[in-house]
Amino acid sequence: VQLQASGGGMVQAGESLRLSCAASGSIFSINVMGWYRQAPGKQRELVADITRGGSTNYLDSVKGRFTISRDNTKNTVYLQMNSLKPEDSAVYYCNANLRVRVGALPLDYWGLGTQVTVSS
Repeated sequence: VQLQASGGGMVQAGESLRLSCAASGSIFSINVMGWYRQAPGKQRELVADITRGGSTNYLDSVKGRFTISRDNTKNTVYLQMNSLKPEDSAVYYCNANLRVRVGALPLDYWGLGTQVTVSS
């Protein structure tokens, strides 16, 4: 199983970015997909996640600015980030909790991360 993230970059404060992450390989079903971030010297934190049914959860500081969505037919999760702030700068990692076959325990898989840098 591989998670391939894309869409990071360098923007100015107030601008937008859209991250995408596609899961591929031997996948039976994906439960929760999400985005985490880690800034230098800080712990990794959950930014947003979404269940297969579409229920979402957001970090308080991104509520109203970020929107997570997913396309179950493509095993892909998206993060639309608007009104970006310098404090959003971090490496963003996608995560998928999935089963590789019927009856298998669900496990967490991670993408390699994509850098988001927001300048003031």
